[in-house]
Amino acid sequence: MELTDEWRLPGFTELEQLGTGTFGRVVLARQDNTGHVVAIKYLFSRFAADPAHLAAFRQEALALHRVSSPHVVKLHEFFETPQGAAIVMEAINGVSLRSVLQAEGALEPEAALAVLKGSLLGLAAAHSAAVVHRDYKPANVLVADTGESKLVDFGTAVLAGERGPSVGTPAYMAPEQWSGGQATPATDVYAATCVFFQCVAGHRPYQADDTEVLRTLHEHAPIPFGEVPQPVHEIVALGMAKDPSKRPVDALMFVSELERVARAGYGDEWERKGWSRLAKAAGVLAAATPLVLLSAGTAAAPGVAAAGTGAVAASTGGIAAGLKVAIGVVAATAAVVGSVVVF
Repeated sequence: MELTDEWRLPGFTELEQLGTGTFGRVVLARQDNTGHVVAIKYLFSRFAADPAHLAAFRQEALALHRVSSPHVVKLHEFFETPQGAAIVMEAINGVSLRSVLQAEGALEPEAALAVLKGSLLGLAAAHSAAVVHRDYKPANVLVADTGESKLVDFGTAVLAGERGPSVGTPAYMAPEQWSGGQATPATDVYAATCVFFQCVAGHRPYQADDTEVLRTLHEHAPIPFGEVPQPVHEIVALGMAKDPSKRPVDALMFVSELERVARAGYGDEWERKGWSRLAKAAGVLAAATPLVLLSAGTAAAPGVAAAGTGAVAASTGGIAAGLKVAIGVVAATAAVVGSVVVF
């Protein structure tokens, strides 16, 4: 049967389009038989017809299935049919951290620390499942109207210890990531700390128009501590160490360091204050665009989309081999929708 970019999952009514990009689109939809509102990420049919792109899209769903955390967007179902492929996820009443930073510039330290902690908890769940995200950035963090944050888009994820092509978003890539070194949790810790730096400083730690110059800065330039508040210098130094062995070994270990530094610098109420400020900022933005769920493959900044769905096909086998997904996970919905479901 001929593929079409207009294919929609049977059993869902599309409410609005949330984002579109090189590889696909994300829509807000309502499941007809339950009334539940969800986000659906579609892979454009021209990519769904290509085995490598389809395998990479499947990998994203498999990684989401493997990682379970209130700080990671929840996978509901994955559909692969002759007509196309789609990932059905929870819809978050909130906005991307990128949108918050565009509106606010820099965040107060308590808010930045709260975002970092939530993200690290999401990454910790991934690391405990032996999954390395590899593309942590503001566009892949959702800030809910409660002030809490969730991690999205596992399109570039690999199993810890795997090697692969140099994939990610250059502004946040760890030194070892540029050369295609082993993916480790410390790689995600570096990216998360770069984003934290951006949150408190109002700009990225290293800036250059030329990618090779940016690589050199990440690999060799001193950390610009003068741009961030003194109480968080230790956090930045730990997370952005050039040598991955000098960083916390995983996100969970980094959380304990973060909490210690945050209490010492900003008091016992730092997290509550941070959530409150984030909730206010996200609430204002979400009022204009409710229930937003955007991810890198569908709403990336210009020049970044290549790090999304199609760039990691070479790593797909490792994730797929490591997962044992029962057909019963989505069997009930498959019966209603009438689609062929991979899981």
